[in-house]
Amino acid sequence: METQKIKIAVVVLNWNGKDLLAKFLPALVKCSSDATVFVADNASNDDSVEFVQNNFPNVNIIINDTNGGYAKGYNDALKQIDADYFVLINSDIEVTENWLNPIINLMDADSNIAACQPKLLDYNNRNIFEYAGASGGFIDNLGYPFCRGRVFDSLEEDRGQYNDAVEVFWATGACLFVRASHFNEVGGLDEDFFAHQEEIDLCWRLKNKGYKIMVEPNSVMYHVGGGTLDAGSSFKTHLNFRNNLKMLFKNLPLPSLFVVIPIRLFLDAVAAITFLKQKNGFSYFSAIVRAHFAFYFAIPKLIARRKKISQRNDLVGKMNYSILVKNKLQGINNYSDL
Repeated sequence: METQKIKIAVVVLNWNGKDLLAKFLPALVKCSSDATVFVADNASNDDSVEFVQNNFPNVNIIINDTNGGYAKGYNDALKQIDADYFVLINSDIEVTENWLNPIINLMDADSNIAACQPKLLDYNNRNIFEYAGASGGFIDNLGYPFCRGRVFDSLEEDRGQYNDAVEVFWATGACLFVRASHFNEVGGLDEDFFAHQEEIDLCWRLKNKGYKIMVEPNSVMYHVGGGTLDAGSSFKTHLNFRNNLKMLFKNLPLPSLFVVIPIRLFLDAVAAITFLKQKNGFSYFSAIVRAHFAFYFAIPKLIARRKKISQRNDLVGKMNYSILVKNKLQGINNYSDL
């Protein structure tokens, strides 16, 4: 496929998602007249590609050879697109009118903004923030992510309390606006992550370069969530624990690394034992154990990747408190109460 120079490339990564494409692609195409829309297919074995070809002739199709997950899938697809901005959007998102302009205008006005996200609300409970990104992501001093509107599994009602555009630590991969030049500068997404927390890792590497990550809540969309991996999947648990450790090892300044990693290893062990005490919890216990061994075996490669990153302190959105303590011990469930 020949590359073309465009300003905004909206890219939907698809894997066996014909039903989701049928439901959400029409609105995406209708509300994205200022952009070029792509469907990047991750080696689906349903008839997703034929469905798009037959029903959306103006949508560009990129076919990946393998299903390398979110990270490799997008990396492979974006190499074939020449654009100023990439918009990585899940197939299970309902966009609203004028969803593009607020974020593009914000990023056009400040070349130091590398990435941005809209406000994400729950598709099925439309006045509730959605887990994957809510109104902008943060990270605590032990590497646990949370959001304006979501602390662990506690989701707030959207009452307009987080409607301001602010700098955050990470922007959701469910709908990630990223400046193509900056994305390419840091080498794109880490393909070893496969899926989950790869967008946090990307944003951390961008912030270590001195760039800003923003949320612009004037852009609103509704996310179903769990479209590929069910929320109760032990594989998802494995990916989250493994990838979080990898991300911390790569991006933390050395003094913090020697403190945080041992603490996290202990807390992960507590989590694993807690799962083991639950009914049918062995698969989750096993998922955490396997995540740790995968992390240990990856350390030589992670050391090499650390050397390519200039780890920085005092990054906006990286909090100096523990969200685990705030939530589990102090009972704080709302971001505004932190």
